[in-house]
Amino acid sequence: MTGGEARFPLHTLREYALIADGERGALIGPNGDVPWLCVPRWDSDAVFSALIGGGGTFAIVPRAGTFTWGGHYERGSLIWRSRWIDHHAVIESRDALAFPGEQDRAVVLRRIEAHRGTARVRVVLDPRESFGSGRFTHVRHDGDVWTGRCGDLSVRLTGLDEVSDRDGVLAWEVDVPEGEFHDVVLELSRRALPDERPSAEGLWRRTEEAWSAAVPERIESIAPADARHAYAVLRGLTSSSGAMVAAATMSLPERAEQGRNYDYRYAWIRDQCYAGQAAGAGEALPLLDDAVRFVGARLLEDGPHLKPAYTTDGGRVPDQRHLDLPGYPGGDDVLGNHVNAQFQLDALGESLLLFATAARHGRLTDDGRRAAEVAADAIRQRRGDEDAGIWELSPKRWTHSALACVAGLRAMAPHADRGTAARWTDLADSMVSEASRTMLEPSGRWRRAADDPGLDAALLLGQVRGALPADDPRSVATRTAVLEDLAQEEFMYRFRPDERPLGEAEGAFLLCGFITSLALHQADERVAAARWFERNRAACGPPGIISEEYDVAQRQLRGNLPQAFVHALLLESAIRLAD
Repeated sequence: MTGGEARFPLHTLREYALIADGERGALIGPNGDVPWLCVPRWDSDAVFSALIGGGGTFAIVPRAGTFTWGGHYERGSLIWRSRWIDHHAVIESRDALAFPGEQDRAVVLRRIEAHRGTARVRVVLDPRESFGSGRFTHVRHDGDVWTGRCGDLSVRLTGLDEVSDRDGVLAWEVDVPEGEFHDVVLELSRRALPDERPSAEGLWRRTEEAWSAAVPERIESIAPADARHAYAVLRGLTSSSGAMVAAATMSLPERAEQGRNYDYRYAWIRDQCYAGQAAGAGEALPLLDDAVRFVGARLLEDGPHLKPAYTTDGGRVPDQRHLDLPGYPGGDDVLGNHVNAQFQLDALGESLLLFATAARHGRLTDDGRRAAEVAADAIRQRRGDEDAGIWELSPKRWTHSALACVAGLRAMAPHADRGTAARWTDLADSMVSEASRTMLEPSGRWRRAADDPGLDAALLLGQVRGALPADDPRSVATRTAVLEDLAQEEFMYRFRPDERPLGEAEGAFLLCGFITSLALHQADERVAAARWFERNRAACGPPGIISEEYDVAQRQLRGNLPQAFVHALLLESAIRLAD
């Protein structure tokens, strides 16, 4: 700690764990530091932003100069346990955000446990408002309670008394005897904090019980533990509004120094639909209900002008801008997202697939049925429009977008009245006929777009979602070509952006790896499907948190994390491969 600021080294992304309460999430590093937390909600300014160069942290770290690190989640939850071993002690820090979260108040729970020997740790608190632009002020001390301000946030730390260092930050040295534990509770709130100090024991008990109730005891799949963990991650990313953010972080680079840094702290319609369908496949229905509620509300409000993404309260995603921060190494400091100006036709089709999943479970509400009608009518109106597509590129008539709409119309038709079902089926048939005239290569495979003959792994979704059967010649030809041209060591790349070899332009897309597994399973290539599933679910670090891209050569995660749609497809693949 120098210059009045707490400094902890940054780590590769695979080493960070996530704790989340639905309204916000924090990353925890191997040294027990929290380099990322936005309060009060996902897309608020960060109070701990060292991850992208903004400063600030909340850390519990062994005082021993040399120690090794490990950790694990308590099953079916986002309660994380860091474990450190030095020459004299085995120490654990049990960490969570009080769950379920309150919209305006974040409560960070940290419990220091001495499993062997005396746990000698250092605790550091250094909140910084607005991505590090302001300091912790108006600090007061009463016994083991510390209060102060961080911009417009009230801050209270409970459980520590005499400070050992006050050079711009608060720091304590804590000793916990073998077999005992010590609780520390941090509250950050936009509202005035309650007068009564929090009960750590009560908060832990409520959090444990809430996670137990929120995550199914068992999800029938070929990987029950990983499926359950994926569900817990998705639940942790889902707010009380039903909105699920695409990732907990922003600005983490997909490729070093390539300007590919995005803010994913918003709810993408497509991602939410993927998560709802995955939850429905495993009879884990609360997440399905959340997705239907949020997506349905957006369709009823915006109709054919549905945006690709929204804030968790259904608002507009802010314009993209920079913060004048160094960024994560190799990255930048992008806030907001240009997706707010895009149209993505496939989101309408994915919405219908989501509603059809709810209908099959008898859980589609009247609002959901009205939203389905709005989505189908929007497809009819906008089927000829160019859109940004699944990868949010320059507007074209993307083949995947058309096939997603076909799949959605066909999936929802059996749940409509006879006349409506006939109209939707006719529309789907018409779109397939048009796509076959304009988007099919002479070899019989789908091309990326009417004016782009290239391949795209997203084209496999046409088969997976039911636009065409797995044994349709167009599906077979596309699947064969994608596997021959875009696969490497059972990892899948989206497309070839230029003439460089696979892996040089960008990393493998883990979403595409799980989609490939599903496509092979549908084609009755069960061994190959399982091999793809196993390779892609292993593309993570000890916490089992997965990002958008994977650098196959370096075996490193790339991009923001945890990436919700990857966890959704992991969950769905684990379930469907058990059939």
